[in-house]
Amino acid sequence: MTRPATAFSGRLALAGLFTLTIFLSASLLFFVQPLFTRIVLPAIGGASAVWTTAMLFFQCVLIGGYLYAHLMTRYLGVRTQMAVHLGLWACALAFLPLAMPEGWSYDPHRSTVVQTLTLFALGVGLPFGFLSANAPLIQSWYGKSGGPSAQDPYFLYGASNLGSLLALLAFPLLAEPLFGATAIGRGWAAGFVVLGLLLVPCALLARGGQAGPAPAETAAARPTAGRILWWMFLAFVPSSLMLGATTTISTDIGSFPLIWVVPLALYLLTFVLAFSNRPWLTAARLRPPFIAALAVLAVLFTGLTSTEQSWTLAGILVLAVFLVSLVTHRMLYEARPAPRHLTLFYLVMSVGGAVGGVFNSIIAPLAFDQFLEFRITVALAAVLLAGAWGRFSVRSLALGLALGVLTLLPLILGPVVLAGVSRLVPALVAVAILAGGLWALGRLGPAGHRGGMVAVLVFLLTAGLLINSAALHRDRSFFGLHAVRDKGDLRRYSNGTTVHGAERVADLTAARPTPITYYSAGGPMGQILSSDLGRTAQRVGVIGLGVGSLACYRQPGQAWHFYEIDRKVDEIARNPALFTFMSACAGDAPTHLGDARIVLEGQPEMGFDLLVIDAYSSDAVPVHLTTVEALALYRRQLAPGGVLVFHISNRFYRIELPLARGAEALGMTAMIRSRKDVSDEGPGVLPSTVVVMADSAEALAPLAGDPRWRPLAGDGGPVWTDDHANLLGILR
Repeated sequence: MTRPATAFSGRLALAGLFTLTIFLSASLLFFVQPLFTRIVLPAIGGASAVWTTAMLFFQCVLIGGYLYAHLMTRYLGVRTQMAVHLGLWACALAFLPLAMPEGWSYDPHRSTVVQTLTLFALGVGLPFGFLSANAPLIQSWYGKSGGPSAQDPYFLYGASNLGSLLALLAFPLLAEPLFGATAIGRGWAAGFVVLGLLLVPCALLARGGQAGPAPAETAAARPTAGRILWWMFLAFVPSSLMLGATTTISTDIGSFPLIWVVPLALYLLTFVLAFSNRPWLTAARLRPPFIAALAVLAVLFTGLTSTEQSWTLAGILVLAVFLVSLVTHRMLYEARPAPRHLTLFYLVMSVGGAVGGVFNSIIAPLAFDQFLEFRITVALAAVLLAGAWGRFSVRSLALGLALGVLTLLPLILGPVVLAGVSRLVPALVAVAILAGGLWALGRLGPAGHRGGMVAVLVFLLTAGLLINSAALHRDRSFFGLHAVRDKGDLRRYSNGTTVHGAERVADLTAARPTPITYYSAGGPMGQILSSDLGRTAQRVGVIGLGVGSLACYRQPGQAWHFYEIDRKVDEIARNPALFTFMSACAGDAPTHLGDARIVLEGQPEMGFDLLVIDAYSSDAVPVHLTTVEALALYRRQLAPGGVLVFHISNRFYRIELPLARGAEALGMTAMIRSRKDVSDEGPGVLPSTVVVMADSAEALAPLAGDPRWRPLAGDGGPVWTDDHANLLGILR
């Protein structure tokens, strides 16, 4: 009895070693994504598209890693595989600890996508490439080891994705709040070294193992071109949905690791659940939640449901993407090939995921002037409703058309019939109609499923046409969507779902339009620029252009400079057919294009009497513009007695906290004013909050006598630096 027991425990230890190794590899692989992105943000800016582009890089390198593993296992023996792979590991050690590549700098006149991809390739390309090959390679080695379940090593993919999931959540929830990027990078480097040491016994055990006889493979079991394309399609849909959700949320809530990793972590969780031998978890049994999730996504992205993002809507969006991804990944698992084709299977999966990244990061911004990629991918997901392909009968087409139009009615009529009621109510009604209709059509069999697909396609297309007809101007750039619409007496410019500026339609022909929204005369920004601080300033800098509302506070003889990261914003603000603040009040004022921090670092001392930081895109927080290093840079660009002005109106974060800590660390004086009641200034005026900073209290004397301004002192919390900043700590 001793020998079998010893053999059994040895087999378990062998399985444990491979599980630990693939778990650690996956943890390092997905931990490095937010880590390196966090390291380089001060150099490339904090736009939401940066993470999407970074994901494209990681997905493309993943293809290279999977191809490398596929070719190695196909053409090389285990001994040679071990030598080559450990040689690659040794070369990757030269990149540690991770840091910005020496000499790299951002050029605002070149493609941001190309520069971001180049930066990641130079900084983390080889270590990530090495790690990306480990999942298929380790599973292939385990299949030769003679360990438990060696004939079906796909269970290790679940362990791999569990490691990825835990690593992604650990970064924003544990590592980033407690440690700086430098310390985290050192810990990651230590884990990378340990991984190389664990790979040695894995390869040796694969060499000495006794794999059981592989089952005979029939011609039907060999992957066909159609089957390979099916794998790619099933990998593309959830990848594109995940990236679309990330872009949508980070545009309005913030571009930082927690926002990036939560959709990605849930995406990985679907792999953990789907790639397992759970007989109760089948694609057929998941059809009802899949239908409900598909209906939510279809309605949520019509653009007719809500005008602003919220944590609730973000949660609903992510949950719906999770359910659709779970079904598609389970279908992918159920279509998996025999273990001998394992590396090909993973290679095709990685290609499908990368195609999703290319579609979202490169093709969509070039091809569309609005956020169409999410709706297109939802339409493709609806194809899964059709089941087996077949003829579309007149009945299925008619039922699908009727359901699509019926779903649209609450969104069109709801705001009129239910005036004053939240726009979420018509959206919920539309979701109920679409989900109920899809379920009912599914009861009719294959023809009904095809009718359901038609319903989703009709609904998405019709909603898209309605949205297109509402905009005076629509455009898109690397940094987001841009739309100009007239609503009542106001012309509004929005980026994503947040309004970034407005002008009264009556002022479009005025000699000097009146600033409104956050910049009205009665608000803190208007007060500062109308006071002695603003009137006597000789040089004024404004970071964040918007529609140029502040320009009309310019006094004769003043030199104004604007800083704007997005060329499209400058084009919109300076187009008198859209807005007239700039053309009427500051047409000769230059706009310095590029990330403001990077541009200011490259400029000589500008000697600003006032430097306004109004760069909090949507309700996001550009961390690299809020750290103590950024404040020190702004301070160097001030003239003696100059004042920094921060517009920090925000729904989600208390930005005054890191600003107060930074001012205290630099020995500066800070004050704050919040204006909530705007009823005395008419339509188009919004509540706002502003912080001012100066080297001395005397510089703020024109505001000190106003009781609406109060001193802003630090709360004792950690000072934000480029190395360590915790956005979770300032959530409202």
